[in-house]
Amino acid sequence: MLLPLMIAMLLSQLDNMIVGTAMPTIVGDLGGLEHLSWVVTAYTLATAAATPIWGKLGDLHGRKNLFLTSVVVFLAGSALSGMSQDMGQLIGFRVIQGLGAGGLMAGVMAIVGELVPPREQGRYQGMLAAVMALSMIGGPLVGGAITDHLGWRWAFYINLPIGVLALAMAAVVLRLPVRRSSARIDYFGAALLMAGITAIVLVATWGGTEYAWGSDVIVTLIVGGALCLGAFVFWQTRAAAPVVPLHIFRSRNFSLMTVTGFVMGFVMFGAVLFLPLYQQAVQGASATNSGLLLLPMMSAMIVVAMVAGRITSGTGRYKAFPVAGGALMLVGMLLLSRMDTSTSRTEAAVYMAVLGAGLGCLMQVMMLISQNSVDIRDIGAASAVITLFRMLGSSFGVAVMGALFNRRVLEVMADRTPGRPPLAHAQLDAASLDRLNPAVHEAYRYATAAGTHSAFLVGSLAGAAALVAGLLVREVALRRTPGPGAGAVDL
Repeated sequence: MLLPLMIAMLLSQLDNMIVGTAMPTIVGDLGGLEHLSWVVTAYTLATAAATPIWGKLGDLHGRKNLFLTSVVVFLAGSALSGMSQDMGQLIGFRVIQGLGAGGLMAGVMAIVGELVPPREQGRYQGMLAAVMALSMIGGPLVGGAITDHLGWRWAFYINLPIGVLALAMAAVVLRLPVRRSSARIDYFGAALLMAGITAIVLVATWGGTEYAWGSDVIVTLIVGGALCLGAFVFWQTRAAAPVVPLHIFRSRNFSLMTVTGFVMGFVMFGAVLFLPLYQQAVQGASATNSGLLLLPMMSAMIVVAMVAGRITSGTGRYKAFPVAGGALMLVGMLLLSRMDTSTSRTEAAVYMAVLGAGLGCLMQVMMLISQNSVDIRDIGAASAVITLFRMLGSSFGVAVMGALFNRRVLEVMADRTPGRPPLAHAQLDAASLDRLNPAVHEAYRYATAAGTHSAFLVGSLAGAAALVAGLLVREVALRRTPGPGAGAVDL
């Protein structure tokens, strides 16, 4: 049962990692450098906007057919993206691919929640967490190999045989109840939610980079997004079949897990972005080696997630893990913020392992607690909401930490190399840095270390929020059946 779900999860998580590595080659072939960011942004927007809708559709009409449909949509988008003849086509086809990816992620979590009792879910969630971690390590390596030997179009075509395998296995193996609900999907609410999420993601993506934070575009997006989300919440109280049933937030545990999911995305994706940059600019690692140097964090995440899952399944107790996860995340980010130009790779590896252990404690219990806190009829919506908050957290983590990093790098470079033009630091790899004037190179090492200090320091504040959320979790007995039970409401 789990194998097709793991393959589907791998597809959705691996895609952006592979495509990111192939992007320089894609731009060289198709042109359109000015639209480069939209290749990723379009996919992210479509995924975030579609995730809650897929979850609700599964609650209303059954999960198997919706899951299979999302795989087909994802594969269609992949095939079309591989056939793109210009950047505009690629961006449009990435939207299709992202719509399918939203269904993959929401479907996998909801299917596990429907088929497996919360008491038994720990080991399954741990395996899915391992797939996510492996995709972050393997994605850039696989993407580089595919681009170098097969061409960038195979960064998309590689999804087809893997997806067809997942599709065939899911069609045969999954045994899920078919629902026939007369309720209609709340399309107006879905439109409001999509508009609000789109505005939020664009603010996180463009703020401080494409546009200044105080620019008319960013202010308009913030105001428009807030109005759309406010109208969405108001409408959900009146809709017959709301996209996000607001009563699930009456559960304290569920609400706390949305906070935890946001923080996890914030910290994890920020670390995955800035640790390789630190390793390349400060420690002199190559691009490939900087990815491999993340292994201490990812390995600790995988091992701890699987161990935590087995302990939870065996004992039925889970509160220790969100508390320990928040504490380790806080400590790990504080340790990483202490890194400077003299920090050894061994020392950095220990710090990363601490952070990875914290993430591993949280990854498997976050979805388990949230699904144990709602009724079976709301598991799809609940799973989609948690997934959505994690995605929004990743968008904001990259944006906020990136803004702090860039600002600090420019300040230090201005102090240490007065009168020189600023470096395009985001594009400087270890080989390029070695060709710089030695004084400028050393200044850039200090600037990058200072920038990562600022980024990881704000990440530690997010870790503190996760710790507080973990301390407030109320340990409700895990259900021993997939259906509704005592844990469904936790006021």
